[in-house]
Amino acid sequence: MLMTMPGAIIAQNNATDQSQNASQVLDASNVTTSWNNLTFIFRDKDAARSEYDRLKLVPESMNNTYRPKFENLTGHVLLSYIKDQENFSKSLDVMWSYVSGMNSLNVNDKFFESFLSDAQNLSTEYNKAISYEDVKLKSLSRAEWDRLFAEEPGLEMYRAYLEASYIRYADHRPRNETHAVYIADLQNQRMKLETEALKKVTNNVTKAGNITLDDGTQYQVDSGSYSKLMSTDANRNNRKKCYDARFYHMVNESERMAALYSQKALLDDRLARELNFTDAYQSKMYEDYMTADQVAVMNTVFKDRKADFDRYFEFRKARLGLDPLRPYDLDLQLMKNPDKNYSYIEALSDVQKSYSKMDPAFNQIFIKTVTSSSIDVYPNPDHGKQPGGYCQYLSALKRPALIFLNFNGLLDDLTTITHEMGHAINSYLMANSVDYLYCGGTMYEAEVASTFDEELFVDYAIENYDQDTATAILAQHISDYNNLFTRQTQITEFERQAHELCQKNGNVSGAEMNALWTKLWKEYRTDKVEFYPEDWADWTRISHVYFTNNYYTYSYSLSQAITLSLFKKYKDDPVEFNKNYIAYLSAGTTMTPPEKLRKYFGIEMNRQLFEDAMDMVKLRVDQLEELDKKA
Repeated sequence: MLMTMPGAIIAQNNATDQSQNASQVLDASNVTTSWNNLTFIFRDKDAARSEYDRLKLVPESMNNTYRPKFENLTGHVLLSYIKDQENFSKSLDVMWSYVSGMNSLNVNDKFFESFLSDAQNLSTEYNKAISYEDVKLKSLSRAEWDRLFAEEPGLEMYRAYLEASYIRYADHRPRNETHAVYIADLQNQRMKLETEALKKVTNNVTKAGNITLDDGTQYQVDSGSYSKLMSTDANRNNRKKCYDARFYHMVNESERMAALYSQKALLDDRLARELNFTDAYQSKMYEDYMTADQVAVMNTVFKDRKADFDRYFEFRKARLGLDPLRPYDLDLQLMKNPDKNYSYIEALSDVQKSYSKMDPAFNQIFIKTVTSSSIDVYPNPDHGKQPGGYCQYLSALKRPALIFLNFNGLLDDLTTITHEMGHAINSYLMANSVDYLYCGGTMYEAEVASTFDEELFVDYAIENYDQDTATAILAQHISDYNNLFTRQTQITEFERQAHELCQKNGNVSGAEMNALWTKLWKEYRTDKVEFYPEDWADWTRISHVYFTNNYYTYSYSLSQAITLSLFKKYKDDPVEFNKNYIAYLSAGTTMTPPEKLRKYFGIEMNRQLFEDAMDMVKLRVDQLEELDKKA
């Protein structure tokens, strides 16, 4: 998952020269496992506060300097403004990374909880102070833009940025400065709700209390311990107890989470309508250069072809010797010893080896990242560490990204590392290839980098692990496909219908949200598993549904479909693929997402892309059955 705030390293074309990649072998003694309180960003929290105090002065300064000059805007003034704006954005980005990172390490730390709120407020105050620019630049005609570019040749390097940020939003702009200030306040309210929701998910929703295992052990169920038990405990009764504890606990939590979500959904759609979108969903599609019809086609294909996963579920049922399969049987690793643990160093070594046929830049960035205190590795729920994993770009510093993990040494943790490392490689390539203002992109573009890394790792595992482990990894990977092509699309569809429900009824109850979730889940899920008849409240623990970045999870599905198309090209011609792939990852937002896919790979986002993705799923299932026959 990628976390964001509201001299290129590109190697030569010897992409498949494995000897170059092997020449930089990871030295385990240099590996770091903690962010060390992010002292490489600020030496301590007082230094961060001092930077905050400095940045607080910038909004007024920008207002006093540029407001009068925007009355008769020239190309020279605009270029100067962009550079000053970029400098502030870099500084705020660095401070945000520090504060949000420290908050992730302990969501209950009052200092950083307050600091996070202050950082959000600063962003809002800045947007208010420069509201004149948003109104002015989004109101300019094409002829006026042509004049500005002609007056100042230095603006040319920012043409794509100005097009993406202002010119294309001419019909979706604040009406005036007062309206822009109102919009900034709405955005701030949404950020506050997101912070509140993620704290509740960490402290309440994912903590389901204690259960008594069959051997008499008291077991505390939280986000990390749940995943560990469900994937490693061969005792089915223990898995059922753990599943039931969380299942019914989430139902109990659904009422208050629904109240919070209702507030968020109403604000989301209100903000979108203020900017001349019909709702937040249309706003998201426009932002991503997508259409609702394209996503609808994707959803239809994945629903229509959900039976392509049936052989996988039959395989799992036979392997476990269970009939019927129940939901607490779906995460158990298909190994003779499902509780087998891997050390972090072992995991890193295998991830590194999976890059052997990739451009040498992959290995270089990997080593920089794992040896620079950029990854916080181990869980710490008792001291408030947030569950899950994410990657936070540090493009402003041109240094490796921050990776946040909760590593338990399980098979699934290996793919989490390689997933987040994909984001890190992508961000480092951009930061060292294009201007900071181009270091970004849509969520689905960012997820392509991470899901492609997962394909590399799975292929490495199949070729190098023992058959028992390789089979387990491939089975888990197919399960991940099922998650991406059914569950993640369902989450976005749930969000959309939940927003509509909130707009219709105002505050929506937990029971209504649970019923909606279950109705949609039945459309996507397999009939090879015997699910509980009661309505499920699984939505309550999904952090993505509370993000200000609405409809996030469809990006996972779309990116995986793109990735499978790319992976086929990689297998056909690694040398040519690597040359294009490095350029694709480095380009950032210098081109639109559709333009990049066409230029480097000739890919269009249409029904054929999604049908091809499901064809690849069938091939992976074939591969699983072949592995099993060999075993």
